[in-house]
Amino acid sequence: MMNVLIIGSGGREHAFAWKIRQSPKINQLFIVPGNAGTAEIGTNIEIGVTDFIAIRKLVIEKGINMVVVGPEVPLVEGIHDFFLADELLKSIPVIGPVSRGALLEGSKDFAKQFMIRHEIPTAAYFSVTNDNLELGIKFLHSLHAPYVLKADGLAAGKGVLIIDNLQEAEQSVKEMLGGMFGQASKTVVIEEFLSGIECSVFVITDGKDYKILPVAKDYKRIGEGDTGLNTGGMGAISPVPFASEIFMGKVEERIIIPTIKGLQKENIEYKGFIFFGLISVDSEPYVIEYNVRMGDPETEAVILRLRSDLVDLFEGVAGGDLAKRKMEIDPDYAATVMLVAGGYPGDYDKGDVISGFDEISGSILFHAGTKISGDDILTNGGRVIAVSSKGKNMEEALELSYRNAAAIQFKNKYCRRDLGFDLIN
Repeated sequence: MMNVLIIGSGGREHAFAWKIRQSPKINQLFIVPGNAGTAEIGTNIEIGVTDFIAIRKLVIEKGINMVVVGPEVPLVEGIHDFFLADELLKSIPVIGPVSRGALLEGSKDFAKQFMIRHEIPTAAYFSVTNDNLELGIKFLHSLHAPYVLKADGLAAGKGVLIIDNLQEAEQSVKEMLGGMFGQASKTVVIEEFLSGIECSVFVITDGKDYKILPVAKDYKRIGEGDTGLNTGGMGAISPVPFASEIFMGKVEERIIIPTIKGLQKENIEYKGFIFFGLISVDSEPYVIEYNVRMGDPETEAVILRLRSDLVDLFEGVAGGDLAKRKMEIDPDYAATVMLVAGGYPGDYDKGDVISGFDEISGSILFHAGTKISGDDILTNGGRVIAVSSKGKNMEEALELSYRNAAAIQFKNKYCRRDLGFDLIN
């Protein structure tokens, strides 16, 4: 029986906790720092996700046998490397790559160079700094509108600008280099705009073999019809109708296999998840971005369709025998509707009482930004609760999620009512 520690506090981590708790291999489950939802199925411990010294102490004290890292920041900052370098921790498996592998998400420039080296289809790009600004502007002028500008480093999902006007794009490059996103935009990746429909493909890998998890589609914009500001994600649907067997065959052959082989060639030990943010351009897949962890809110839909024991898969990742482990996927649809605080992704209130939990039927609530205060559960983030449901088809899964989303109440609650609009037909 294992003691498992999950690092993170969002909907993704609650979904992991919910699934891990179902495993017969589990004894105790700890979440650092967790939320009001994870508190119901494990023990929350108030430690920061990058406080590696405090995490070390906890792991030793509680006899932790495995660490599952949810968010990207501790991976980019080297939590896996920290464990490997410590005599007492090095034998404890960490699900998540070492910091060199985490550069696939931690540096857009590194990821682009990696794709070019391994002939993985992606948009044309140029990485610009203050030192080669003139060449960068020249590249910008060679593109057609709209213009895509990305901060090289982690910017909490906010470091991407898509601009229609060339002069404005030029000005934005200079502002980004001048510190618009702090250190994250010291280098800016200028990218050709690809027009198509996006989806999220996830694999879990032990560094040699991999298994493809259910494909999902998430909705990033705050407004209906994909308008307004980017958010951390307003909902997700799985499976994705256009990700057919033929399309996924191309994804595997042109993208997944070259990525895994590329990591091996570059001697990057990679144990964990790889998220491929893809775009289908006339049914041909291109990589928009890599993430080195599961997506959020996609996890809250994908996890409902995973029939297998997640802990067993993690053991396969840790032990290097993932190929032997069984992965079974439920053919049903899953849909996640994200309830957010009014004003998000701009300024929003925290600390509002959430009610309606006892009226939920047929859906699972994954807490994203919540905390416990006495007998109440309060809002504690922009994205508050992910309402996830299964159905025989997309419409059925969405209908159930929306029905239960209506039952949950807090001040200025908002959700997108048009999820799946681009998948019909």
